[in-house]
Amino acid sequence: MIVLYRALWKNKNIRYYLLAGSVSRLGDVLSGMAFLFLAYNITKSSMLTTGMAVAEALPYLLFGLIGGVIADWVPKKKWLISLDLLRIPLILSVVVLYYLDMLTYAYLVTISFLIQSIGCFFNPAHRSILPSITTIEERTSANSMNDTLTRGVIVLSPVLSIGLLNTYGVIHFFTVDAITYLVSVLCLRRVLMKDQKHVSDKSTAALFFSIKETALWIKTQTTIRRLFTFTFVTVFLNTWVWEVGLLLALAEKSAQSEELYSLLQSVFGAMVILTNIILPYFVKKMTLIHYLIGTCTWGMGILYYGLLYEVTHFFIGCAIVGVGLPIAGLARVYLIQTLVPEDKLGRAFSFNAVLLYLSNTLSLALYGTLVSFIPIKWLMMASGLAIFIVSIGGLLTRTVNASKFRGRFTINFPE
Repeated sequence: MIVLYRALWKNKNIRYYLLAGSVSRLGDVLSGMAFLFLAYNITKSSMLTTGMAVAEALPYLLFGLIGGVIADWVPKKKWLISLDLLRIPLILSVVVLYYLDMLTYAYLVTISFLIQSIGCFFNPAHRSILPSITTIEERTSANSMNDTLTRGVIVLSPVLSIGLLNTYGVIHFFTVDAITYLVSVLCLRRVLMKDQKHVSDKSTAALFFSIKETALWIKTQTTIRRLFTFTFVTVFLNTWVWEVGLLLALAEKSAQSEELYSLLQSVFGAMVILTNIILPYFVKKMTLIHYLIGTCTWGMGILYYGLLYEVTHFFIGCAIVGVGLPIAGLARVYLIQTLVPEDKLGRAFSFNAVLLYLSNTLSLALYGTLVSFIPIKWLMMASGLAIFIVSIGGLLTRTVNASKFRGRFTINFPE
């Protein structure tokens, strides 16, 4: 296993690609917290702080699909470097205005919106580079290493944030973020890849035609269409019970809910990292079956802590989710990278991102209403059971189809 990852790390293109993504992700996490912290410090309003969170999510619903089209139109490496360079002065302007005592809530919202909008164009292009610098055999391991580094960064960020808060203050979260963008640029410059030729027609009509063309193409692709459908349903059923429901449930059970929630996230992160490290050793090529096995495990974890509904079992359930979620996530990324043509990869990842953000938004809105008159425990049990049933239904459908067309019940993975 160690030999496998060592060989990948020795590949200069993969190494610098992964470093660029993970370092940049660290800065994104820190600045995301800083925007919320400063918004509350300036306004002392929970409603306006929520408005800042909306400003961070809204761009993906507005520009997510457009970002995918642009990512497929332009040379990706140059595009990514340009976007990172653009983010540096934007993020540093917050630091400058802070020290000039001219920083306002409106300016914070504007910069947050702009930074996240740039992310709509950066992320699909960044994701779609990996297939061009890896072989099919390397892809699962490279995706796993990428996710492991990203999760590791998220685990590291609370430690770094506490250190900064106790020394230089929250404003320098942005300074660190600007430095990470510069490091990302330096790393991306070291990645050697053949950028595709950009398209000549970049009109608005061509842009929307490209989005429509991709939507119609996805409609004809059985595996991708099912993957996106399962993703939307699973994320919808998961988001509230994971991000909000667990915290509220802990508040019912303990006076130390925030500390316990942080510990739960640490246990979850550790299980995700462990699964990411081990999985490529057993699975080289991933399929929709692997995705459904992951979501099935994911659903069982939620069902477990919903049924037993005690602090100890919350930890066990989160550990189970920490096994299922990365299997599903890695399978989803692998399938998109493998089944989608290179000239549509950016758009495919942007479609996936828009579905995720839309599903998140709907989940938070609906469950936030339902929790007023339905106990959290019931919502958890219903969500976990629904994910489990949908996943089992998908697995059974795949098995029956395989037997129908091949005359036997052996599960094959042709797609």
